[in-house]
Amino acid sequence: MKKQRESQCTQKTISLLSPLGTIQVSGCENGVHTIQILMDVAPAERSSAAPLSCVVTDSPAETSPEMQRCVEWLQAYFTEPQTAGSLPLPAFHHPALQGDAFTSRVLQVLLRDVKFGETVSYKRLAEMAGNPRAVRAVGGAMRRNPVPLLIPCHRVISSSGQSGPYMSGRGDHLKQWLLTHERQRGEG
Repeated sequence: MKKQRESQCTQKTISLLSPLGTIQVSGCENGVHTIQILMDVAPAERSSAAPLSCVVTDSPAETSPEMQRCVEWLQAYFTEPQTAGSLPLPAFHHPALQGDAFTSRVLQVLLRDVKFGETVSYKRLAEMAGNPRAVRAVGGAMRRNPVPLLIPCHRVISSSGQSGPYMSGRGDHLKQWLLTHERQRGEG
């Protein structure tokens, strides 16, 4: 039944240029389905002195209020990140974020309890989600997060303090950038 409802959505995509490269936000009138970080900017070209901005580069003629809310949140996160926490998040419309599945529970706990500039270990997040033995399942939930940045899977690190993989290891440099961005901007 969920799949049928999902397929009836008319999804639209908005592209934004951010310090991470191009970000594509897909969603419908009911909410955001996915956020993809395309990694089209090589790490060597990403300067820490570059202006922090997030500008729309491609957008459908009509944008749902939820998609617009997502764009505004992302723009605030990159330009004035300390204000992003006070902005309302868009509605999410992805099956991984619905229901009582462990993945959904972990992502909701992460969103609700791990604030801007904070980190949490995979083990601690498993405990917070009610299953202390599910450390590997927490890692799987992070890999399946359909809306990175909004649900901050970059804030989940290993118990040793190492950052751990991001985007299946392809985006480790982005995770480091995001954590540094939040630490530096949170102090200012």
